[in-house]
Parts: sequence; C-alpha cells; structure tokens
Amino acid sequence: MVSTKITALILLATAFVAAQTTPSPTLPTLSPEERGDLYMARKMYREAIATYKTAPQNKALIWNKIGIAWHNLGEMNLARQSYEHAMKIDKNYAEAINNVGTVFYAEKRYRTAISRYKRALALAPDKASFWSNLGTAYYSQGKYPLMMEAYNKAITLDPDIFEHRGVVGTEMQDRTVADRARYHFELARLYAKIGKDDLAIQYLRHCFEEGFKDKDKVRKAPEFSGLLEKPEFIEVMALEPRVL
Repeated sequence: MVSTKITALILLATAFVAAQTTPSPTLPTLSPEERGDLYMARKMYREAIATYKTAPQNKALIWNKIGIAWHNLGEMNLARQSYEHAMKIDKNYAEAINNVGTVFYAEKRYRTAISRYKRALALAPDKASFWSNLGTAYYSQGKYPLMMEAYNKAITLDPDIFEHRGVVGTEMQDRTVADRARYHFELARLYAKIGKDDLAIQYLRHCFEEGFKDKDKVRKAPEFSGLLEKPEFIEVMALEPRVL
C-alpha cells in the first residue's frame, strides 16, 4: 500500500514538472482587420484607420470600414472616398452604397441620398437599416406617407431597428433630423400601430418635451385610439409642451 502511494506521488510530481516545462500554446495572432475592429469598438477611429490600411487593400469590406471610421470622425469627404473605393472593388456592395447615401444625407442632398438607398435596397431588400435610412430621408423632404411606408418595412424586418444607434455592423444608420418633435411624433404613431404601447408613449413624451404642441392631432390620430384610456397616455397628454 505504501509503495503504491509513493508510486502515485512520483507520477504526480513527474506530471507537474512536465506541465511546468511544456511550452504554453501560442495565442492566435489577430489580423489587421480584427485589430482595426477592436479600435473601432473602443472608438479609437484614427488608430482603426491606420490598422485597416495594413490589411490587404483589395477587399471592399476593408475600405468600407475605413469609410465608417472617417464618418465617425466627421470627415465626410474622406468617408465618401473610402466608400466609393469599396464600390470600385465590388460594384454590388450594398453596404457601401447605403453608406455613401448617408454622406449625401448629412450634406442635406436628400434626393441623391434616396437614390443611393434605393440602389442598396435593390441589392439587399432585407436590410432594415437601409429602409430606415430611406424613411428618414423621406421625412426630411416632408414626405410623411413615404416615410411611414419605409419605416413600416424596416420595423417588420427588425422590430428594434429604431432603438439601434449609429452603426449596424458595416452599415451606417442615420436619424439626424431637424424637427425632432415631429419626428418623435411619427415614431410614436408607428409604435402604436404595431402595438408597442410602451414605446409609443415614450416617444410621445419625447415629442412634447421637444416642443410638439398639437395635442388634438395626437388625440385624433387613429393609431392612438387604443391608448386613450391608458393612465400612462393620460399622464403624458397632461404634459405641457416645452417652450424651445
């Protein structure tokens, strides 16, 4: 019995020594693209650009990501150049086409932005963020029925699309609008229409906080008919619109 225990201890000690002297497995090396993605996640956009530029430059995806980094830095000309370079590599790269549209949108060139969004949607009709961008561009033109049509399509594809912020993977999503009060009213209508009452009331609160004054318009909107007796709706309707 003693000799058995000694033998076991010797084997255990031998295994321990072997474990200490055996080299640890090498950690995988990150590619330039993966390192660039880490910088993007940390919002270190210039470092991301520098790192992406050490990756193979014949990939449309890399140039699209460089464009997004420039976009986040507010360098719209460099962003557009990068997106267009991605499109030269792959003329059917829907994400880059959409992202060029967001540059035109930022420049208030809404008609041109809409044409790019439609082109992107022709290639990728199931992208909720593209439909969202198209709807926002229509909103900025004052074309509310077309906006609602595009937004309905977006929210059907992704029920949380309007809760995302900024970038969805490799796609830019822009909801910068001039009249935020009216915009939030339209979002409230949209959410009420699909039965997301909590979000509808939340966006109604936002629209009053941002100066929306036409409460009769709210009461008469058919989308809100099912909310009229809800205590939360009554509470929101009692708010005084903020004077801006």
